[in-house]
Amino acid sequence: MAPLPISPINVGHIDDVQELRKAKPTTIPERFVRDNTERPTLGTASPVPDTIPIIDFSRLAKGNKDEYKSEMLQLARACEEWGFFQVINHGIDLSLLESIEKVAKDFFMLPLKEKQKYPMLPGTVQGYGQAFVFSEDQKLDWCNMFALGLEPYFIRVPKLWPTKPPKFSETVEAYSGKVRKLCQDLLDYIAMTLNLRADFFEEMFGVAVQAIRMNYYPTCARPDLVLGLSPHSDGSALTVLQQGRGSSVGLQILKDNKWVPLQPIPNAFVINIGDTLEVLTNGKYKSVEHRAVTNKEKDRLSIVTFYAPSYEMELGPIPELVDENNPSKYRTYNHGEYSKHYVTNKLQGKKTLEFAKV
Repeated sequence: MAPLPISPINVGHIDDVQELRKAKPTTIPERFVRDNTERPTLGTASPVPDTIPIIDFSRLAKGNKDEYKSEMLQLARACEEWGFFQVINHGIDLSLLESIEKVAKDFFMLPLKEKQKYPMLPGTVQGYGQAFVFSEDQKLDWCNMFALGLEPYFIRVPKLWPTKPPKFSETVEAYSGKVRKLCQDLLDYIAMTLNLRADFFEEMFGVAVQAIRMNYYPTCARPDLVLGLSPHSDGSALTVLQQGRGSSVGLQILKDNKWVPLQPIPNAFVINIGDTLEVLTNGKYKSVEHRAVTNKEKDRLSIVTFYAPSYEMELGPIPELVDENNPSKYRTYNHGEYSKHYVTNKLQGKKTLEFAKV
């Protein structure tokens, strides 16, 4: 995960948004109020759930020849045109999805003093707090986060694994193992949509890096003034998002320069392409800017898994996807260096990907 900061970072005072909600302030603190150009326009964008691709995983894994072919075409279209899709019939037990939601929600409902035993230090992205804050005048997101490095084992910080709520650690372990297998399987199918052998990414990635982040977005009296999560693309290869049942619709993706709300399907995962896969496919499959908005009446919980190559890997466009008509758009770089670059910069659209461009 994140390196330790080279020098102390002064982030100023950061209010805990759950505590702010309890206090019911008449005005939103200035550090959360976005400039006019960044504020979300709520209630005007029309959801397009029929357009965002849906992948039936069972048709890939167990479908007949026609079902498999149809789903592979849908997967290729999703990666190329959207960078986002939802996966249904993924085979992960629904009781496990309920369990991870419960321990995540229970953690966020703990007293602040208990959660602060696991602080996210400035310049790092493990623990409880706000990530990607690097100055005292930076605008803050209306969100509390709790993040942990999972694989390989050396990225774990044991003192950040909470003892409350009960079964937190064992639930995270069980859930993360299943999601890891799903990522591996999806990357096999994605490789085949590119006319690569199925195990291409698995062999290339080595011992893949995996992390989990739980996001809690409390209700906000003025959702038109704040953002739950700043616009960004992910540095991962794949990101897997589970939205809490009964949560408000908060995820929006940037499609054709418009913010499109994504209505999650119950028990489905929302999958998105990260910067790493954009580089490897030489821009054929693109990472997509997304953000989270808040809601006046309903809170929102999401559980996000990031899956990426080993930090030791040297990454660049796959040679088979580069030719005279598609020259290399990205340089070769060390994935660990890119990861450091990503987590030591604030979230700012797709700006971090400039690191990799030719």
